[in-house]
Amino acid sequence: MQDKEKTFGEFLREKRRDKGITLRKYAELSGLSPVYMSYMETNQRAAPRDNKVLAHMAALLVLSKPDEQTFFDLAAESASAPRVSGDLPDYIMGNDVVRIALRTAKDVDATDQEWLEFIEKLRKREQGQGGGRDGL
Repeated sequence: MQDKEKTFGEFLREKRRDKGITLRKYAELSGLSPVYMSYMETNQRAAPRDNKVLAHMAALLVLSKPDEQTFFDLAAESASAPRVSGDLPDYIMGNDVVRIALRTAKDVDATDQEWLEFIEKLRKREQGQGGGRDGL
């Protein structure tokens, strides 16, 4: 799950340093200016809006799946206007059922418990315990 104690900038700086990449080198590899990178890491600027740039930045850090999800979530939260995490728009917009499910959940004000039960069903299926799509 997401580390709510950290900002995008703090998370980015920590992961970059963990990989032993200097700010200047990471900025160069990301195609961003070192000044902008510094501003992001010190929470003076939001993460880039471009999902391709964010995906490239995440790939450079070779993040675990949970860390990659946190990276995208914190990037979205860093914006002054609400936005969806960068790893989700293509999935949402590329799948009619997902859009219907999200709108239905919104309309009925689905509870956290209902979402957690749904997530658990999906995880069981992923682990081979759910019997495919019908197992949901």
